[in-house]
Amino acid sequence: MTNTLENKRRAAQAALPWLARHEVVGIGTGSTVEHFIECIAADRGHLKAVVSSSNQSTRLLQAAGIPVLDLNDVGELPVYIDGADETNAARQLIKGGGGALTREKIIAACAKVFVCIADATKLVPTLGIFPLPIEVIPMARTLVAGHLTAIGGRPVLRAGYITDNGNQILDVHGLAIKDPVALEAALNQIPGVVTVGLFAQRPADVLLLGGDTGVQQF
Repeated sequence: MTNTLENKRRAAQAALPWLARHEVVGIGTGSTVEHFIECIAADRGHLKAVVSSSNQSTRLLQAAGIPVLDLNDVGELPVYIDGADETNAARQLIKGGGGALTREKIIAACAKVFVCIADATKLVPTLGIFPLPIEVIPMARTLVAGHLTAIGGRPVLRAGYITDNGNQILDVHGLAIKDPVALEAALNQIPGVVTVGLFAQRPADVLLLGGDTGVQQF
């Protein structure tokens, strides 16, 4: 029987060597990342501070005594550690189940190395089983939803949820994403879209998947 919780811990622990001697790194959001924060809280090594992708992660980091810096004061990061809601073998991801996709994508763009940690159940042959999150400007929600419906998606407003940036999220069901790079580019052109939860134009550089027999690296 698969132990998802333990497999998330395995993936988180496997990412620790990627911190190496870095003093400042980027940290993402989500349940697997929470395990990673627990790991670095127990043994920070040379780590002095982090750049965080969400208010939730910031609270956890500060509670662990780890300073959080503004990305504008840091610039390029040596490494970014984050999870995923879904991944393919090419390390292209769907992210945003936790609502932090915009800040996650910004930090990933500033990182030399993006390390994705997840349990092995997140690996799929074709992205889209997990609904694709899209952060939208509230006044454009209906406009964006119409475009998404036209390409065969079923957009559903994430009820009662507001992002850290003050926007809304449409979770798009029913997409079989055979060309993630092209779809990401197309969705980015819809007026009112802030961020698409596809991380394909800038995929992860390293994928660590925790399974019942250990951690597999892609």
